[in-house]
Amino acid sequence: MYLNFLISLSAFAVIYFVLLYSTRFILKDLSEKRYKQIRENLKIPLLYLLINIALLIPFYYLKETNEILSFLNHFFRITIIFLISWFIIRLMYLIRRYLDDTHKIDASNNLRARKIHTQYRILERVIKVLIIFIAVASALMTFDSIRQVGISLFASAGVASIIIGFSAQKIIASIIAGIQLAIAQPIRVQDVVIVNGEWGWIEEINLTYVVVKVWDRRRLVVPTTYFIDNIFQNWTRKSSFILGTVFLYTDYTISVDAVREELDRLLEDNKLWDGKVKVVQVTDASEKSMELRILVSADDSPTAWELRVFLREKLIKFIQENYPESLPRSRVEFPEDK
Repeated sequence: MYLNFLISLSAFAVIYFVLLYSTRFILKDLSEKRYKQIRENLKIPLLYLLINIALLIPFYYLKETNEILSFLNHFFRITIIFLISWFIIRLMYLIRRYLDDTHKIDASNNLRARKIHTQYRILERVIKVLIIFIAVASALMTFDSIRQVGISLFASAGVASIIIGFSAQKIIASIIAGIQLAIAQPIRVQDVVIVNGEWGWIEEINLTYVVVKVWDRRRLVVPTTYFIDNIFQNWTRKSSFILGTVFLYTDYTISVDAVREELDRLLEDNKLWDGKVKVVQVTDASEKSMELRILVSADDSPTAWELRVFLREKLIKFIQENYPESLPRSRVEFPEDK
C-alpha cells in the first residue's frame, strides 16, 4: 500500500520538474519578465495540485480500507476542488497582468484599453464569485448527509427562490447592474464623470459599487444601479480627448486681443496642451463685468485639469500686472452739483 503512494508521488514529482524546467522552451517567445510572472504565480498552486493528485490516485486501487484511509480519501477529494479553483484564479490574475502590460490605461489614446480593462475586471469578479461558489458547493456535496439536504432543497427550489429573491433583492439587482456595466459600458475605468454635481474619475468598477475619485482626492462610493437608473455626465465616452474651460471676469476696459496673445505665449511649447484647440471668447456681459471663456484641449482629463489650473493662475497674474484697472469693479457716479 505504501509503495503505491511512493510510486505515485515519485511519478508526479518527475512530471512537476519536467513541466517547471521545460516551460522556458515551450514559452520561448515570451519575454523574461512575463515568463517569470507565469512561473512565480503558478509553480506553487501546480505543486500542491500535483501532490494532491499523486496522493489521491492510490486510493482507487486499495482493496482494503479503514476509517483513517477513508478520512484521508475524503480530505484529498475536497482539497483537490479548492486547489483547482485556486489554480484557475491565479490564471485569471495572470491574464489581468498581461492586459495591464499590453493595454496601458496611462497612454494618451486609451479608449480601447479602458474598454478592455472595464470588461475584464467586472467579468473576472463575476467568474471568481462563481468559482468560489461552485468549489464550496462541490466540497459540501461530497458529504452524504449534505447531499441529501441539497436534493431536498432542489425539490423545493421554487419556494426557496422566492424567499431568497425577496431577501436579497437589492444585492441581486446590484450584481446584475454590474454585469450590465461590463456589457453596455456606459462608464469605463478612468472615465471622467459628473455624479451628483461632483467631478471626478472612475477609479474602480466592482460588481455592486463604483468608486469615483474626486479632484480633491475624496472618493465617492456609488452603487452600480445608480449608473443604470440615473442620468450622469460622461466626458470621455467616445474619446480620451477632452476640452478644458477657464472663465475670467473682467472689466470692459480689458484688451481681449492682449489676452489672446498671452494665451498663445503660455501654450507655446506647453506639454499639457495637445496643440488642437485654443480659443478666447466673450461669452457673457453684465452691468458690472464681462465673461471671458478660454477653451483649450488636452489628451486626457487629468492633463486638461492641470492645464486649466495653470492657465487660470497665469492669466489672472497677467491681468493684475498689466491691466490692474481692468479687474472687476463696481462703479458709482455722483452727479456734479450745479
